[in-house]
Amino acid sequence: MDRRSFLKTSALGGSAAAATSLAAPAVAQGRITWRMVTTWPRNFPGLGTGAQRVADRITAASDGALTVEVFAAGEMVPALQSLDAVIDGSAEMSHGAAYYWQNKSVGLSFFTGVPFGMTSRELAAWMRILGGQELWDDVYDQFGLQGFMSGDTGTQAGGWFQNELSGIEDIQGMRFRTPGLGGQVWQKMGASVTNLAGGEIFAALQSGALDAAEFVGPYNDRALGFHQVRKHYYTSSFIEPGLATELVVDKAKYQALPENLQAIIRDACQAEYDEVPSEFYANDPIALADMVENHGVTVHRDWPDSILEAGAAASRELLVEILDSADPVSKRVAEGFVKNLNLLRTRTENTDLTFALARQKYFDISDLG
Repeated sequence: MDRRSFLKTSALGGSAAAATSLAAPAVAQGRITWRMVTTWPRNFPGLGTGAQRVADRITAASDGALTVEVFAAGEMVPALQSLDAVIDGSAEMSHGAAYYWQNKSVGLSFFTGVPFGMTSRELAAWMRILGGQELWDDVYDQFGLQGFMSGDTGTQAGGWFQNELSGIEDIQGMRFRTPGLGGQVWQKMGASVTNLAGGEIFAALQSGALDAAEFVGPYNDRALGFHQVRKHYYTSSFIEPGLATELVVDKAKYQALPENLQAIIRDACQAEYDEVPSEFYANDPIALADMVENHGVTVHRDWPDSILEAGAAASRELLVEILDSADPVSKRVAEGFVKNLNLLRTRTENTDLTFALARQKYFDISDLG
């Protein structure tokens, strides 16, 4: 999907949805309608479509007893105000990424993406098995909310730049779009960091308001047209190794639902957590090949060592600051994250990494397909 087609489709969907954006949640003959506001443009690949699938799964599995209507970014509220819409009661659900709300609690960033932190499988193991969900519940309890992981992009791309980077000196003062703890790491490294919603990045790059930006990866980035205004693409992010998206609901309203509807919401999110990465894994290589072969994009797999070394040092420094000075709930989150990263990385580095390197080195079947 090219940027023009994507934006046209988004605009048509937005017009239809906006007409009902101020309607109150419906309750008729035991049936309930909830409103989901998202941080994504309508029909946005992987993320917007994932939000819609969550809504559709809930509606279908409940046979309409709980119908979820989706309002994309800007249709009811601006993208980065979707969580506040749930807090103030104007919507029942928000679909986004927890690190967008780190101004409310730094602990929320640990449930999205941490620089040099957990991969998607490591994050899922922590959340589902090793106590991460309980810590997340403690954070959102402060705001009357309940969070569910509802998607996963896998390791994201590093970003779009005007020129190839030769070292840490090239990013000094660079105006760079990137959110969360990763944004703080790039700031420590010398960049001038800002966060923008996905739909606002292209215009900022095109106008020169931004020098560089990272968002997700080839599948999303091609849809937003970044390859039209920047040609140097770093394909492996060290700040977002396993980004998870979230569905957040009003906790009191959630607990007031019958148990079967509560279970349907949980299961729909679980299903999408597994569906979304499949969509990204399938489409990222296709989108990347198109941008390289047809749009002149130069791919860089490796960062200069000085950038990786500075990034790792800044990431460790940031973790120490959070462990030393965060509020008690966020401190417990950070402690749980560090403890379990030290455990889970042994599985990844001793098994998965060893296999991937061996396959890369010895197993060439490019002539067979």
